[in-house]
Amino acid sequence: MSSSPVPDPAQYARFRELQQLAYSAAEAVARGLEPGVTEREAAARLRHHLVERGVQDWFHTPFAWFGDRTAFRGFKVPLQFFPTRRRLEEGMPFILDCAPVRDGYVADIGYSGCLGANRIHDKLMDDLAAYRELIVEQVRAGRRLSDIYRAVDALISEQGYDNRHRVYPGRVIAHQVGMVRSRLPRFVAAGFGVRALQTLAQDLLVERMHHRSPLWADGRISRHPATPGMWAVEPHIGFRGVGVKFEEILVVEQDGDAFWLDDDLPHVRRRQDRKVTR
Repeated sequence: MSSSPVPDPAQYARFRELQQLAYSAAEAVARGLEPGVTEREAAARLRHHLVERGVQDWFHTPFAWFGDRTAFRGFKVPLQFFPTRRRLEEGMPFILDCAPVRDGYVADIGYSGCLGANRIHDKLMDDLAAYRELIVEQVRAGRRLSDIYRAVDALISEQGYDNRHRVYPGRVIAHQVGMVRSRLPRFVAAGFGVRALQTLAQDLLVERMHHRSPLWADGRISRHPATPGMWAVEPHIGFRGVGVKFEEILVVEQDGDAFWLDDDLPHVRRRQDRKVTR
């Protein structure tokens, strides 16, 4: 959400701190989920948890998806992304997603879980780990964003799954993040913070002038290597009504090097605990 240069390394800690807060909030809400809770109630819990800990604004307010909605089954219009009265049941997968803003810093995370046992969910989570390595390796190699998108598609097909991030508006797998630059009052419209949206709109105009975009998809505008900066990356895969994803910040430096901002995240720890290999 920002076309500005890579932040000073001294700022990494502030972005990392907010990303950690967002993930810890998702983990806390996930631990408290029980049969019968609705998506709206889960999203409200996530929002309350973050506001209590100093979050002042949003790139987007919290989302929660239960059951086959984790795979965006039947999604056709943007309104279907918003939390519903769908109730959680035993064995049902869920995804919690939030993008808080604090002191101008932005994080955008996605947390996948399941209430009880679900073998399909566990297998998808195991296989999701490969995308984290694939993406950073290809960015470091200087490949065009559209080509990396297609490499992700190829891995999804190889694993026998469905690409679900293509259902997001603009088919995006990632978007740039940075400092929110706006003097507008804090206000949420249609689930998005107007200050963050203004910053994104400004970045879209600037990047278009350079034949680039702060949105990473598979079209012509993404036929360039990753622009230096910070990207919220969210590969999302699905199978038989179960969807899983992670979302976290990837840092791309001026020299083309790239690294994940933080390796101490739930999906990374899960992979280490289960000794998942590519």
